[in-house]
Amino acid sequence: MLEKDRFKQAEFAAILGVIGNIVLAVIKYIVGVMSGSKALVADAVNSASDVAGSIAVYIGVRAAKQPPDEDHPYGHGKAESIAAIVVAVLMFLVGIEIGKSSIESFFIPIEAPKSYAIYALVFSIIIKEAMFRYNYKLGKRIKSDAIIVNAYDHRSDVYSSLAALIGIIGAIIGERIGISWLVYSDPVAGVFVSLLILRTAYKLGKESIHTSLDHVLHDEDTKELRDAILTIPEVKTINALQAREHGHYVIVDLKISVDPYMTVEDGHKVGKKVKGKLLQVDHVHDVFVHINPYSEDDNQVSQGVDSN
Repeated sequence: MLEKDRFKQAEFAAILGVIGNIVLAVIKYIVGVMSGSKALVADAVNSASDVAGSIAVYIGVRAAKQPPDEDHPYGHGKAESIAAIVVAVLMFLVGIEIGKSSIESFFIPIEAPKSYAIYALVFSIIIKEAMFRYNYKLGKRIKSDAIIVNAYDHRSDVYSSLAALIGIIGAIIGERIGISWLVYSDPVAGVFVSLLILRTAYKLGKESIHTSLDHVLHDEDTKELRDAILTIPEVKTINALQAREHGHYVIVDLKISVDPYMTVEDGHKVGKKVKGKLLQVDHVHDVFVHINPYSEDDNQVSQGVDSN
């Protein structure tokens, strides 16, 4: 997939998220206030925060597609990971606020919400599950942390809406059959929604922070790269190979050995051939090749460790 197409699809997904979350937030808030449902209002606030999250994803994707410049010679790929961290932080703050609001409801008299609150939640669950599936498949295909995190944000909304739905139904049933404590099923659902959001935010934030830091791929993840290099007959051995993730793409630092009697010009041609081969591998964005003269000692050196 071309970089241009990748970013175009990611931007569309982010815009779709903004529009979808605005619509759902407005519907759930209005219905929540009219029906007197704390859980539905909490769910509406969650959707409203998702608007900010989707905007952060859009900004991150836009920044990530900028070409390398003097200050950022390796490109702006980490902008997507930063956007993912912003989404996780927003989710965490919303989770705290929802939990606080729901707990406060236990100390004031409340009534069961109106039954039409159920329809708003069912509608929200259907839309959010569709948004999750679309974003998750797209994020995996284009290898975008920001889109994947946004997808799980949509999935957390599905769970929170389900919890709110159960709470509302429990409160309505409790009022109708005269079991007063069941009325508090609604704020209980709000607390449960809060815990779900906090758990998801922590998990996604942790993963996004890990991705935003430079780290190399393990040996099993670089097998495709090594196999590609060794298809070039002039390469005698691989002295060192480090492939580090930089946002959604990979940068390869490589040292190879060639015939020690090869001319500098021929060695340079081999390096260009190796670089061209590796750039054909998915998500490889740049390759730095260092040429060493081959010696018998190179066979005793681990391919994953620098021998020079």
